[in-house]
Amino acid sequence: MAERELDVLVVGAGVVGAGTALDAVTRGLSTGLVEARDWASGTSSRSSKLIHGGLRYLEMLDFALVREALKERGLLLERLAPHLVKPVPFLYPLQHKAWERIYAGSGVALYDAMSVSSGHGRGLPTHRHLSRKRALRIAPALRKDALVGALQYYDAQMDDARYVTTLVRTAAVYGAHCANRARVIGFLREGERVVGARVRDVEGGGEYEIRAKQIVNATGVWTDDTQALIGERGQFHVRASKGIHLVVPKDRINSSTGLILRTEKSVLFVIPWGRHWIVGTTDTDWDLDKAHPAASSADIDYLLEHVNSVLAVPLTRDDVEGVYAGLRPLLAGESDATSKLSREHTVAHPVPGLVVVAGGKYTTYRVMAKDAVDEAVHGLDQRVADCVTEDVPLVGAEGYRALWNGRARIAGRTGLHVVRVEHLLNRYGALTEELLDLIATDPGLGEPLSGADDYLRAEVVYAASHEGARHLDDVLTRRTRISIETFDRGTRSARECAELMAPVLGWDKQQIEKEVEHYEKRVEAERESQRQPDDQTADAARLGAPDIVPL
Repeated sequence: MAERELDVLVVGAGVVGAGTALDAVTRGLSTGLVEARDWASGTSSRSSKLIHGGLRYLEMLDFALVREALKERGLLLERLAPHLVKPVPFLYPLQHKAWERIYAGSGVALYDAMSVSSGHGRGLPTHRHLSRKRALRIAPALRKDALVGALQYYDAQMDDARYVTTLVRTAAVYGAHCANRARVIGFLREGERVVGARVRDVEGGGEYEIRAKQIVNATGVWTDDTQALIGERGQFHVRASKGIHLVVPKDRINSSTGLILRTEKSVLFVIPWGRHWIVGTTDTDWDLDKAHPAASSADIDYLLEHVNSVLAVPLTRDDVEGVYAGLRPLLAGESDATSKLSREHTVAHPVPGLVVVAGGKYTTYRVMAKDAVDEAVHGLDQRVADCVTEDVPLVGAEGYRALWNGRARIAGRTGLHVVRVEHLLNRYGALTEELLDLIATDPGLGEPLSGADDYLRAEVVYAASHEGARHLDDVLTRRTRISIETFDRGTRSARECAELMAPVLGWDKQQIEKEVEHYEKRVEAERESQRQPDDQTADAARLGAPDIVPL
């Protein structure tokens, strides 16, 4: 990137930054993407894992936002990432007999109608009305007095961190230069104009000057911090709202459908997640450490209290396998309540050469990316093609359905159980063949990881060799979700993972020890933060673990 001037340099590799890099490079622009930590290491790996239209925004009469999100949901399910984005059913319990069924039912009917009218919504079943008896048949976990009937409707879900990694890889396939562990520490100026960025190699040391005709700041909750590097006040501010999620085993909630529940401030989701449930989320202001937002004991109690209000067999602290906290980047508005701040996105050009994109929601990342590149193109003295990402499937999408149909044959050919093949196809799509090649070369990689047997050993090697994983934390927290899917938070798998990564990354025994020790300290700091009563003490406890693994 430092060798010749780029057309566009994108700062921040969350979902919006990665999407922006893909948008720019597929228009024929020379493109760079830099990320201070790991792909999706901020907000984009700590979401509710939903691709959804935002049913509650209908209640706020935000029809444009819902219509846009439903179109994107359909595109992702049908064309762009069918291997990563999957339908998921939700049950909405009704607590009042007549008026609520009419009110909520008309809202969900409108939701379905807007989905179909977008031209990309025919792949999901439409909603249905259920009596209390039928609702309890598909969700026996609910207390009988918690509902008088129910509605069931469909949305979609994905593994957010895996999705971003796939976006980055897709951008790289089309020619984008992508570097993680590359932190922007300043901007290059010529008079008023921003003409590049100074970037520090966080691990290898050294600083690089990367020149670019246009820079896009896509740093989410760090937007104001990045803007401060040019000494200019932004045209808007981004506030952080903390949302925490709990992960509990599948057998703790007896239901064949997800749940959506009303709370006094927002909504609460109980989301199917493989052999687990994700319960979330909270919505509270956060002005402490942005890199590692901490979940306090009060946050955990809040979620347990609300979900237990409808469960026949309540959840306890002992049922919680994992906890994660993320920060939503909200455009600061007039309201003090973060749940009321805008989920719309905005794009600005505060100084020549620098575009800022902020706000929005995960589902509409592609629209945000398009708007950001459109704005950057205004500053380029050349004709540039229109956005084409509506027709650019992510790597692994092409051929996925044919491989899925042939999964039994793949299982027979490789000796893997068909459930293992399905697991790989739903994480890597057509790229599954690359993992199967690794296993063919070393059959031991076809064995499950000890302590996390949902994952194969090959996936750890592949994360380091093909997906930019540089550290143990990258693999246990983002390339897989072992850190939230096991009661030990991944500590039992840590050493085996580090030993699998070592040959790929050139680690010696000393580095393996450092990686394992660093990960164990991180887990202990997170556990300690979750025992604290409030945000301040939880944040202080979480900061007890170092951020960077020593090399």
